[in-house]
Amino acid sequence: MHDDRNLVEARLKRVLDERVRPALYPESVPLDVAVWNAPGEPVPVEEGLAAEPEPIQAGARWGAPWGTSWFRVTGTVPKEWAGKTVEAILDLGFDENMPGFQCEGLVYRPDGTPVKGLNPRNQWVRIGAPVEGGEEVRLHVEAASNPVILDYHPFVPTQLGDKDTAGSEPQYTLARMDLAVLDETVWNLVLDLEVLGELMAELPVDSPRRWEILRAVDKALDAIDLQDVGGTAEAARSRLTEVLSAPAVPSAHRVSAVGHAHIDSAWLWPLRETVRKVARTTSNMTALLEDEPDFVFAMSQAQQWAWVRDHRPEVWARVKKAVADGRFVPTGGMWVESDTNMPGSEAMARQFVHGKRFFLDEFGVENDEAWLPDTFGFAAGLPQIIKAAGAKYLLTQKISWSQTNKFPHHTFRWEGIDGTRIFTHFPPVDTYNCSMKGSEIAHAAKNFKDKGVARHSLAPTGWGDGGGGTTREMIAKAARLRDLEGSATVEWETPQAFFEKAEAENPEPPVWVGELYLELHRATLTSQAKTKQGNRRSEHLLREAELWAATAAVRAGFPYPYDDLDRIWKTVLLHQFHDILPGSSIAWVHREARATYDRVAEELNGIIDAAQRALAGEGDTPLVFNSAPHARAGVPAGAAASPATEGRTGSAARPGGGHILDNGLLRVEIDDRGLVVSAYDLAADRETIAPGGAGNLLQLHPDFPNMWDAWDVDAFYRHTVTDLTDADEVAPGDDGISVRVVRSFGSSRVTQVLTLVPGERRLEVDTEVDWHETEKFLKLAFPLDVHAERYASETQFGHFHRPTHTNTSWEAAKFEACNHRFVHLEEPGWGVAVVNDSTYGHDVTRTVRTDGDSGTTTTVRVSLLRAPRFPDPETDQGVHRFRHALVPGAGIGDAVREGWRINVPERRVTGGAGEVAPLVTVDRDAVVVTAVKLADDGSGDVVVRFHEAHGGRARATLTTGFAARDVQVTDLLERPLADAEAPRTDGDRITVRLRPFQLMTLRLKRA
Repeated sequence: MHDDRNLVEARLKRVLDERVRPALYPESVPLDVAVWNAPGEPVPVEEGLAAEPEPIQAGARWGAPWGTSWFRVTGTVPKEWAGKTVEAILDLGFDENMPGFQCEGLVYRPDGTPVKGLNPRNQWVRIGAPVEGGEEVRLHVEAASNPVILDYHPFVPTQLGDKDTAGSEPQYTLARMDLAVLDETVWNLVLDLEVLGELMAELPVDSPRRWEILRAVDKALDAIDLQDVGGTAEAARSRLTEVLSAPAVPSAHRVSAVGHAHIDSAWLWPLRETVRKVARTTSNMTALLEDEPDFVFAMSQAQQWAWVRDHRPEVWARVKKAVADGRFVPTGGMWVESDTNMPGSEAMARQFVHGKRFFLDEFGVENDEAWLPDTFGFAAGLPQIIKAAGAKYLLTQKISWSQTNKFPHHTFRWEGIDGTRIFTHFPPVDTYNCSMKGSEIAHAAKNFKDKGVARHSLAPTGWGDGGGGTTREMIAKAARLRDLEGSATVEWETPQAFFEKAEAENPEPPVWVGELYLELHRATLTSQAKTKQGNRRSEHLLREAELWAATAAVRAGFPYPYDDLDRIWKTVLLHQFHDILPGSSIAWVHREARATYDRVAEELNGIIDAAQRALAGEGDTPLVFNSAPHARAGVPAGAAASPATEGRTGSAARPGGGHILDNGLLRVEIDDRGLVVSAYDLAADRETIAPGGAGNLLQLHPDFPNMWDAWDVDAFYRHTVTDLTDADEVAPGDDGISVRVVRSFGSSRVTQVLTLVPGERRLEVDTEVDWHETEKFLKLAFPLDVHAERYASETQFGHFHRPTHTNTSWEAAKFEACNHRFVHLEEPGWGVAVVNDSTYGHDVTRTVRTDGDSGTTTTVRVSLLRAPRFPDPETDQGVHRFRHALVPGAGIGDAVREGWRINVPERRVTGGAGEVAPLVTVDRDAVVVTAVKLADDGSGDVVVRFHEAHGGRARATLTTGFAARDVQVTDLLERPLADAEAPRTDGDRITVRLRPFQLMTLRLKRA
């Protein structure tokens, strides 16, 4: 039996590869082909259609990197083909083993009507079924010669990642360009044999079902005349009918297939190319939906829908019809499939606001699920944001990529920092590019961890990026697997239908508390520092612009810039896509991102300045505008402006070299290496720096991960470290409150200014790095004399605790983690915060004291810069500026306050209005206002969003600086929540009660 099995499997493979598949197109004639190469960037469709092309033959090279070539293909269907199915086979030079990441095309009729996309596994265009014979064929192909950057050796540095450095050498060889007869019987025989062969390979060797299939396949192969496959295909199929019609067992796992094409909004291609990728894929999928009545396709990322609407109206019309039919399904409810670790509180909320509002406005559709199959881990603040947006489900797959620990559930409830729980599904198929292979479906069933209590899982099915989505072959396979003995069953369903079934059969799944940490791609918290800085600064500028524009609108009749703010928010949200903000895209993407962030900053600063001048009025009194939430009771938590004041502190030389800064609250000693050897909290009478340690220590590591250069940092990087202690210069600043430190290493240079802020327990560290290293990792270390088993990292609408120890493999795997504006660690009654203005990656470790005393100390290290060479060989080269601060004696409230302060500096405007009171004040330092704005619907209502930031319960009173006649608790989309408890109001005072980390949005109607 063993020999028979091996022989039949080998026979099946060879017959399929060498005889049956080649018989799919038994007759063909060449098409006439001509090409016009568009100069520069892509041209409008009408220009490409009108161009005069030059003849080109199959075998010719074409396509400069990032170029666009318009092919015209013409021919005549032979009259003798009458009654047959005829297709054009248009092979631009595809590599079928790599369905995506290469050249692509969109086919048009002469009148500009899109037909479908061309992709490596989708090279056909239907001409007729059947044809009459004699039809004239004329098609146009807009072909993109996107270079292959991720090849079989994907981590070789390449200059192809930017059109400015990619050169002009043709990238592709034009292959088959024919009219051909499709033998549909042979096509079906191929699918029959593939499905049965793949199923047979997954069944146990001693399974009776396996042997039934083997014998049936053997008989089918006997029926094939290898010199006349087409003439004998039907007979071969008839010998498979019985095994293909045997129904699945009642307990079979059930797979909900969802048509899918995961399209990265930018990655190994620029944003402009994604616009065309989406057009190709949506053209493909709308055409396929017309041919396949059971098929359902889902697409996320409202931005991509908007691109189709704005750039391809002819495709958009087909999309809208398919949506109306309920088969082309908006999913996810976010503007893009963003990173979720690094976006700030408001930005994460606005991903859902703008995504859900787009689908509501365009289609009247509101979906219940967040759809993030490829995002690199999930912050612990996300569940309540999902709920506050009116959604209740989450789908992701990426956690299956974790290197160390296997996640224990596929369906579970995920609990966030405030206690909100979201029904979550990880597809056990372990891919978001399922192709309906038997091995994939069998893996989903075997891998599913919820057996016994559930049997439904989801399979996102289709080639992503440049692959064109779901193929007709996948649909044919799914039809055969709908109810087939030995296999899980497969049915096309919408995401909503799947989630409803999954929740109904498993209403009380296990609960996972805290972040969903991806044990991979940790370096995305650091790569491309300027992209991350641009994001952070844009988030805070947007907050300021909304705040001051709303204040000026209410107080001074300032025209609130609704359209500008909407547009800018969408730009910033787009750049939070999970390959842009994480720094894992090609050079072109990040070059454009830097320029975009500069434009965003200029425009937002203009809005802020105009609003503040409207509030300041005419005059020459210097006013200080402060939009950071204050964390002191009784001080406005929104924003205020007041007359400017100044302050000073003192410094002195340190005996034996070095310098001492002392402001009466902190005494900081900086030695002749430019390192902080003491930061003494005078009020608490205790030292901040660990015994024998030194803060402000720059450390350099080699950084050459095993894979995924821009994405990964592997644990072994810590085995080798160079402490950068040699200083070129350590000198007091001219202001008397700072010390300047200059040091050189490798090909790089660092200049730092350490400043002890007057009247504050805060040592600021401004760092400028002229960075010219490669494959290195730069850290900034602060060893702290604090014994802590855990520490807090800021995340969306609160903070999350992580252990400082590595008791288990789960804790050890978190050797690089994300924070927003601060990390904080403490012993009861005394703590330390390290705050930043633009960094995210960090690590926290503990070690035994070096002074002979018992106990441990804790070291916080901030990740500054990396230098990977793929996919951008010049990653982070150049000058960078960072701001950090060490805050001894900080409670969690101090960490929150100082984190905001370093990110939102005061602004000075000259005017005559005197003090400008805030629109809203809060009387509890634990309550932080993250947004003050006018309602998006243009009603003039004031919207205030805030949260409890300390991790405890809070009863707070908000006082409005304007007359409000109604107060409503709303969701993120500013819609009233019917089941929300109305806050108590007393004139201009609104009293609310908040749970730990609870997020709340109030809508205030102005009297």
